[in-house]
Amino acid sequence: MQLDYLNSFSNTISSGFPEKMVLFDCETTGGNPKYHRIIEVGLIIIEKGCVIERWQSFVNPHVEVPELITRITGINTKMIEDAPSFMEIAHTLEKFTSDRIFIAHNAKFDFGFLKNEFDRVGIKFNPKILCSVKLSRGLYPNIKGHGLSAIIKRFDLPIMNRHRALDDAEMILEFFMRISGIFDEGTIKTACDSQYKRPSIPPNLAHSEVEKLPKKPGVYYFYDKNGVLLYVGKSINIFHRVMSHFYSDHKNSKDFKLNLKISHINFTETPSDFSAQLLESREIKNLNPIYNHRLKKSKYLYQIKTKTNSFGYKELDIDKIITKNEVQADRYGLFRSFTHAKKQILKLSDEHNLCLQLSCLEKNNNKPCFRTQLNKCGGACSQKENKDDYNARVDLAMIKYQMHVWPYPGPILIEERNSDHKSLKTYHLVNNWIYIGEIKDEDDFFNYGLSGYLSPVLTIPSERIKTLNQFEFDLDTYHILVRFLLNKVKNDNLTVFSISKIIDNQK
Repeated sequence: MQLDYLNSFSNTISSGFPEKMVLFDCETTGGNPKYHRIIEVGLIIIEKGCVIERWQSFVNPHVEVPELITRITGINTKMIEDAPSFMEIAHTLEKFTSDRIFIAHNAKFDFGFLKNEFDRVGIKFNPKILCSVKLSRGLYPNIKGHGLSAIIKRFDLPIMNRHRALDDAEMILEFFMRISGIFDEGTIKTACDSQYKRPSIPPNLAHSEVEKLPKKPGVYYFYDKNGVLLYVGKSINIFHRVMSHFYSDHKNSKDFKLNLKISHINFTETPSDFSAQLLESREIKNLNPIYNHRLKKSKYLYQIKTKTNSFGYKELDIDKIITKNEVQADRYGLFRSFTHAKKQILKLSDEHNLCLQLSCLEKNNNKPCFRTQLNKCGGACSQKENKDDYNARVDLAMIKYQMHVWPYPGPILIEERNSDHKSLKTYHLVNNWIYIGEIKDEDDFFNYGLSGYLSPVLTIPSERIKTLNQFEFDLDTYHILVRFLLNKVKNDNLTVFSISKIIDNQK
């Protein structure tokens, strides 16, 4: 079974965001927090990526609501004359905002009003602040317009009542969910952390090494004083990502030791995040940096396969792939180790009540499995459970591990454009989820046997396809290509050209 297409925005919030957040918006009688007042507040409480509460309240400012504000918000003086004063809701707001990252769109505005209102009732208000405008600028440095209206338009977000507090807070939430499906956890965490933490330059690193770093996509390299490569990373903004390594609250001793050794930084700019991810993956495998553990080359890969036993029940087993080109699209998952594959099968067995004997996790001794005694197995191992019911659960369990079918008839050429300068382009040759190489110029184009350079019709002799098929499958490259080619938002800077096979001339 195969999935032809996967293109969805995330309906959850990335773990790169702070664990405890309050998304806040307020409507006011004007723009000056010293003498204008709040007339409505709306907030959304989020913990560990889940919305746990929404809250909204009108606020009686004890002054008239200006006509201009009514035209913008729809709120008039009569609507709020029976609403509680700020003093009456102050302790509720304090409870909601306590020990949480305070997030607002143009947070300086909302924080200024809220702080002044709290000051008037004698409550100190000094939260950590994250501005979603700055977050948008950090993630999309080449896009103009980061106001809430611009973001709503950019992502086509549905909103009923613009310029109402809770509705606008909902738009921040929608924005966070959209970017959670576009950017990885590390990128989002870096963008968030940069707003409320301060970096400390490593002791052996000159400031000039940092000052030279571009705020553009690419790959960066950390070296020690002897020129030994320590670490390779990538980012849509090299400067911001490198600086994120230098925050003083290192999570583990590895980060601390790495920072003590860094004395030189090099970098390679790329047109966009697409080639940055591809280059990072290749460089880590080829250069083997000391502190990189992810993306390193795997000697073998493993897949889960299904087979039907003599009683008609589906069984799971693990196949070791000796050569990477043996990857089977009709099998499930790609795992770096036998142990990892086994852990995933155990997880699936727990989630879908699968029999451990039929899932290669327990020996078959011609008697019911151990879980039968615990009522966690329906008896498929002793043919007591209906085989169709059991097999349906196996199919359901394996859905998310289905391999993606290559959605093109043959090789493709990917045109990658630079976000700043659309005329600057790079080309990548890809075939059946395998990255063949970068096409830098016309010579590269012809060396791969391609014809039709810079023309609408690209061709390749059928015999040269065999040459392309000799390139090795790489798991990390596969995941990168799936993320970009099957996601309409992430491939905004990419154009795909199919390459037609032509039969060689017979002599």
